[in-house]
Amino acid sequence: SLIGRLMFELPEEMGLIAVAVRQTQGKGRGGNVWLSPVGCALSTLHISIPLHSNLGQRIPFIQHLVSLAVVEAVRSIPGYEDIELRVKWPNDIYYSDLMKLGGVLVNSTLIETTFHILIGFGFNVNNSNPTICINDLVAKLNREEGTELKPLSADCLIARTVTVLERLIEVFQEKGPNGVLPQYYKYWVHSGKQVRLGSEAGPAAWIVGIDDYGYLQVHQEGKGVESVHPDGNSFDMLRNLIVPK
Repeated sequence: SLIGRLMFELPEEMGLIAVAVRQTQGKGRGGNVWLSPVGCALSTLHISIPLHSNLGQRIPFIQHLVSLAVVEAVRSIPGYEDIELRVKWPNDIYYSDLMKLGGVLVNSTLIETTFHILIGFGFNVNNSNPTICINDLVAKLNREEGTELKPLSADCLIARTVTVLERLIEVFQEKGPNGVLPQYYKYWVHSGKQVRLGSEAGPAAWIVGIDDYGYLQVHQEGKGVESVHPDGNSFDMLRNLIVPK
């Protein structure tokens, strides 16, 4: 990709962002295709993270910070706090726990002692298809609460997302995971939800939170709390989870 090539030819401290109006070859997790109609906020952001830093030691957390930044970008606007935008572990943005309206993809390359990270994120702002969009949620709130909130623009939300992300990274670097987790949990969809381990017929476990490295923690009766990884194959990321030995 163009931004992948540009990344190494820019001054060290300069972040680079590419914003697409249309995208013809969008990529999703595990090689899935990401549909990108007009009205969708799409961008790729380059950031550098020192290996010997709180975040450099916990790179999987970056996707969570980006998902949180998207949600926070909307819900930190005065009047828009009750828009039902949430994060779904590990890298989705949801309307409540009902419908996906965005996602995040992170690629990292370690060069000497610096991670060069390419963050791709896309979320539906003004396009009701293929699922639902942020401005649908704004209109819904206006109908239900009698408010007169204005529709939001993709450009404004991309700019806000990057600003919020920079702040979240700063806090993480200073305080580690505990600096951002309370905010993350406030917006996530999983509190007290049940999952199956290993397969559809596997043992039931309850989602507790995420551990210091960004993996999901579950509580299985009689077993205490364990961290689990997604199996990487299932379409629904939370259907089957593998308990690391």
